Amino acid sequence: QVHLVESGGGLVQAGGSLRLSCAASGRTFSSNAVGWFRQAPGKERKFVAGISWSGDSTSYVDSVKGRFSISRDNTKNTVYLQMNSLKPEDTAVYYCATDSSPFRRVVVPTRSVYDYWGQGTQVTVSS
Repeated sequence: QVHLVESGGGLVQAGGSLRLSCAASGRTFSSNAVGWFRQAPGKERKFVAGISWSGDSTSYVDSVKGRFSISRDNTKNTVYLQMNSLKPEDTAVYYCATDSSPFRRVVVPTRSVYDYWGQGTQVTVSS
């Protein structure tokens, strides 16, 4: 089993920045892609960004392209989401999750392919 813990959320003004961290336990973490998802009140959980098992490939939802950057450090079993130029519509609980299939060549933005999930971290952006 893989255990994931998100951290780094908080309250920021529009235009500010946050860096989220996803710390994982489990020896197979480095073999699987990791995705970040977010869920606003009353809405479904949606894909935000993902990174391949090797860190060589990334993917982003259109609304965050140019503002968010995902990276990973497999020596630390940690994935990061750097969020810049934050907007009120970015407000949500952010979750990280691992792809159920190891060594995928592409990032899959579909929630159903991710098996292990963290508890989430709250990001609130005020105007």
